[in-house]
Amino acid sequence: MCKMIKKALLLAGVFVAGVISGLALNGLPMDSNIPTGFVVQEKTNDVLHKLNPLNTDQSVEQNSPSNHLSEDQIEVYNDRVIIHFDKPIYWAAFTNTNSMDPVFDEDANTVNIIPESEAQIKIGDIISYKSEFADGRIIHRVIYKGQDEQGTYFVAKGDNNPTSDPGKIRFSQIKGVVAAIMY
Repeated sequence: MCKMIKKALLLAGVFVAGVISGLALNGLPMDSNIPTGFVVQEKTNDVLHKLNPLNTDQSVEQNSPSNHLSEDQIEVYNDRVIIHFDKPIYWAAFTNTNSMDPVFDEDANTVNIIPESEAQIKIGDIISYKSEFADGRIIHRVIYKGQDEQGTYFVAKGDNNPTSDPGKIRFSQIKGVVAAIMY
């Protein structure tokens, strides 16, 4: 227990030192789309990795996509796989934007469910949505789910992008949630 407390205090000290040095060197850049805590956590992880890039036993828990399929919905045979979805679905392919590398790129295919409510969408899910800031659909990971005066909103980010997507995403903009990726 004592080791864990020492480790936590060391990490807190490194964090405070990183924030202070970041502020001293032109300030800490904040992404206005994500609540400050997410940016600070990302910067803390960057500082810790730079201090000890070989420390492989310190992996940070990441939000993974929710399970939209149960094992009994999947049948595997020698020459085919059959997936029984209980929600409407559609197939999607991708352009080469590199925003979701290494999860998927232009040669991948996904099967997406069409969500019936905002409650089905969790932090960590990969969503397909229409944005006023881009043509076509954007397929990025949900990194934040919040409430404001207009109701529930989501913030998404490409895994390989340095910042979140602009604007709040409303349920009406979301066209699908990735349920299966095929390479």
